[in-house]
Amino acid sequence: MLNVAIVGPGLVGAALVEQLVAHAQSPRFSSLPIAIVGLINSKKMAVSSTPFSATDLADWKAKILGGSAAPADLAQFAEKLAAIGGATAVVDCTSSETVAEQYPAWLSKGLHVVTPNKKGFSSDISLFQKIKQLSSSPQGPSVYHEATVGAGLPILSTLNDLVRTGDKIVKIEGIFSGTLSYLFNNFSIPGATQKFSACVAVAKASGYTEPDPRDDLNGMDVARKVTILGRVAGLSSIGIDTLPVENIVPEALRSVATADEFMARLPEFDAHFKTLNDEALASGSVLRYVGTVDGSGAKSSVKLARFPMDHPFAALKGSDNIIAFTTERFPIPLIVQGAGAGAAVTAFGIFADLIKVCERFGTPSAQL
Repeated sequence: MLNVAIVGPGLVGAALVEQLVAHAQSPRFSSLPIAIVGLINSKKMAVSSTPFSATDLADWKAKILGGSAAPADLAQFAEKLAAIGGATAVVDCTSSETVAEQYPAWLSKGLHVVTPNKKGFSSDISLFQKIKQLSSSPQGPSVYHEATVGAGLPILSTLNDLVRTGDKIVKIEGIFSGTLSYLFNNFSIPGATQKFSACVAVAKASGYTEPDPRDDLNGMDVARKVTILGRVAGLSSIGIDTLPVENIVPEALRSVATADEFMARLPEFDAHFKTLNDEALASGSVLRYVGTVDGSGAKSSVKLARFPMDHPFAALKGSDNIIAFTTERFPIPLIVQGAGAGAAVTAFGIFADLIKVCERFGTPSAQL
C-alpha cells in the first residue's frame, strides 16, 4: 500500500482526490494500492492510520477537514505520517516556497515527495541539491515532480531518459506557458485583427491567466520551468536570478496598484504590440513566447521571439504547450506537445508519479 497525504487540496488537489477515489474503486487498485490517509490546508489537518473512505473523501472539506479536525501544523503532520509506517508519499499541491523548504525534513523521515510545486526545484540551488541528495538512494525515499513542467506532459521523464542514457543535450526549447501560448496563438497569426489588450481580456475572462495577468506576462513562471529543465539536464549554474527573462509587461504598468488598473490601461500599449507583430508577419514569421535551455549553459533565455510559419511552434493551437529536445541522438528535435495546464491534467501528472512510487515501494513485490 502507498499511503498518500495531500498538502493544499485546492483545484489540483481536489482533482487528485477525485482520481484517487475512482482508482480505489477500480480493478487496478489490487495491483497498485494507493490510498489517501492525510489532508492539510491552511487551517485544518487530518491524518488516519487507515485510508479515508470514499464517502468521506466525497465531502472532504466537511467530513475530514471540518470543525473537529486538528489545527494545521506541517511539522506535526509529517510526524504523524511518518508514524504510520509503510510507504507514504506527501503530495504538495501548493505553490509555496515555505512548504517546499520542508522537503528535506520530509525525506529525512522516510517520506516520499510528489509535487507540481516548482519552488523546490527552481529556487536556491542549495535546496535543489539537498533534495536531490536525500532522494538519491535506490532504497528511497524518492522525489517525483513531473507536473512542475507541462502539467501531465511527459517532459521531465523524457529529459531524464535522455540524460540517463548518455545522450548529449544540445538545446531544449519550448512554449511552456498555457497563458502565453493562448495569447500569441490568437494574436500573432496571419489575418488576426484582435488587439493585444483584447486577447489578454479574453484570456483573463476565460480563466487562462492568473488573477493579475502580469504574473504571466512577466515571464517568471516560464523562467522557473526553464531553470528546472536546466538543472535536471545537469546545468547547476542556471537559476531564475541569472537567467535573462524578457518581461513583456509595459514598463509603465509594472507598478500600477491593481490588476483592474493594469487591464484598464493596457490598451494604451496596443500600438507597441501591433508594431512587433506587424514586423514579424512581414518577415514571414509569428511571435511566440519561448524558454530555451542551452546545453552549454551559455545562451539559456526566456523571451518573445519570431518563428517562421513552417516551424512547429507557429502551428500551435489553443493553450497547448510544446517542447523540442535537440540532442546528439535527436538532431531533428524530439517534440512533446499537448495540454500543459489545467487541474485534471496536472492531477494526472501527479497520479502517474504516485504510481511510480507505488511500483517501487508500495506493492508486495517492491517490499521483497
